Amino acid sequence: MKLAIMGSGGDAPGMNPAIKRFVEYAKERGHEPYFIYDGLEGLIDGKIERASYKDVAGIIHRGGAIIGSSRSKRFYEKRYREQAYKNLQKQGIAGIVVLGGDGSFRALDVLSREFEIKFVGIPTTIDNDIYGTDYCIGVDTALNVIRDAVDKIRDTASTFSRAFVVETMGRECGYLAAVTALTSGAEVCVIPEVEFNIKAATRILKEEIENGRRYVLAIVAEGTKRTKGIAAWLEEDLDMETRITVLGHIQRGGNPTVKDRLIPFGFVVEAVNRLIEFKKNGVVTYKDGKYGFLDIETVTKNRYQIDPDILKLLNFLD
Repeated sequence: MKLAIMGSGGDAPGMNPAIKRFVEYAKERGHEPYFIYDGLEGLIDGKIERASYKDVAGIIHRGGAIIGSSRSKRFYEKRYREQAYKNLQKQGIAGIVVLGGDGSFRALDVLSREFEIKFVGIPTTIDNDIYGTDYCIGVDTALNVIRDAVDKIRDTASTFSRAFVVETMGRECGYLAAVTALTSGAEVCVIPEVEFNIKAATRILKEEIENGRRYVLAIVAEGTKRTKGIAAWLEEDLDMETRITVLGHIQRGGNPTVKDRLIPFGFVVEAVNRLIEFKKNGVVTYKDGKYGFLDIETVTKNRYQIDPDILKLLNFLD
């Protein structure tokens, strides 16, 4: 059987280890591995090639994805989805492993409903916002990149007695900001999931500043759109010279950590097994230290929520 792997949407560290294991394991199971290059756009344009061991040699330590990724407006039109399916037929592809997030899974679900193609998704997003899984590929590396940056920012903040507002990625999910705030000892955390108690924060921080506090670290998730507002609050209400640091796309890059090299192996093995023993489209999950599987409807119709125990540990949240 011919099986293909593709990336879709934003990239994440750990995609290359997953791609490497896909080629190795597909061959171990006696099947032919293929690459779909450049995501949905490449699927439409027929960028599908057979993969070999040589293609994945020496990639496990690299960030990004050697097969590329993309977002595609064309895929919203059925004529392009039909073109994508014909390209799969031409190559004889029977099933696809998709490294992506919720939007990627929805796109492949539409394709599979219209045409005869099966797929299994692997949660791949630094936002860690896929329902049913504790862990998505790329999260650990992103958190470590952020931790390193915040630790360095703290050095200059304490030296100059400044406040720093650090914006992390996370359009609708504050996971990166919440975990970063906890593990960096930040005084302020602002995320979409919970209202920030600015009155309590003002009172407590003013007392601490009067008693000798020299700096403040505020971690803000981009989805709140409050980065500038929090900086203004620190300047005006707490009378602290304030700087903003938007970490941006560095959070998606870098060599994958050990965790982001090892866990993708298990994701891929489960995904390939599910395609070979196919029963339904779905997404591989990692929960309570074990790999599992959820059907696509369950994943796409439910919303991920941050562990309440994490939220309870954050300061100044109601």
